Amino acid sequence: MNVDIFGYFAAILTTAAFLPQLIKTLKTKKADDVSLTTLIMFIIGVLSWIIYGYKISSKPILIANLITLILNLLILISKIYFSKNKN
Repeated sequence: MNVDIFGYFAAILTTAAFLPQLIKTLKTKKADDVSLTTLIMFIIGVLSWIIYGYKISSKPILIANLITLILNLLILISKIYFSKNKN
């Protein structure tokens, strides 16, 4: 059995976990409850995973974290945008 299957399975689940937050943020146009500090720390961590995945040539790590980065950058951008346009 190819062990990468577990990597892809984990990648799908952990990446998809951010979709509900992004959808809720875009629908409600609110992100007050999303911690800016947590988002920034998480994005830095994801960037570190991307570097690590690249260095060890791990497709599951790279793919999952690139998608996770995009989703979390969208959440961050939404948070900043909606907080500036509250009025």
